[in-house]
Amino acid sequence: MDLRDELPVDHRLAQVYRIGAGLCGAALLVFGCLGLADGLAFFSTNGEQVAGLSSNGLLSLVSIVFAVVLIAGAVIGGNTASTVNIAVGTLFVLSGFVNLAVLDSGANYLAFRMPNVIFSFVTGFVIATFGMYGRVSGKLPHDNPYWRSRHPQAARPGGPGRTAIGGRAT
Repeated sequence: MDLRDELPVDHRLAQVYRIGAGLCGAALLVFGCLGLADGLAFFSTNGEQVAGLSSNGLLSLVSIVFAVVLIAGAVIGGNTASTVNIAVGTLFVLSGFVNLAVLDSGANYLAFRMPNVIFSFVTGFVIATFGMYGRVSGKLPHDNPYWRSRHPQAARPGGPGRTAIGGRAT
C-alpha cells in the first residue's frame, strides 16, 4: 500500500502549497545568501546581525539548504509541495525548541538568539499552515478534494448518505 493513495491530484489547492513553499523558500534563500556574502565565521556561537537576526556561516548554509528544499517542493507542486511544507514547518518548530534549550550555552552552534527562536517558531507555523491548508481538518467541506478522496462512496452522486436535494448527507 502506498501511503499517498488517499491524496487527490491536480486540485486548485496545489497553488496555495506552491506559493507558500516558494515565498518562504525565497526568504530563507535571501537570508542565507546575505549571511554567506558577509563572510561570517562558520562555527561562531556569537553570530552577527543579518536582516535583524543573528547568524553565522553554518546557519546561513542550513538556511540555503532548506530554501532549496522548499523551492524544489514549489517547482514540483501538488501534494509534494504540501508534504514538504508540513515537514519543513515541523522541523522549524522543533528547531525553535532545541535552540531555545541551548540558547546561552556553548552548544549554540547556529548562533541563535531569542529573535531567531521566535522567527523559527513563526516561520515553522506559517510554512506548516501553507502545507496543511485545505488538507487537514475535522470538518472539510464535501467539495474539498481531500474529503472526496477519503469518502469515494459518499462523493459520488447518489452515493450512500447522499440525497438528490442539495447533495448533502441527511
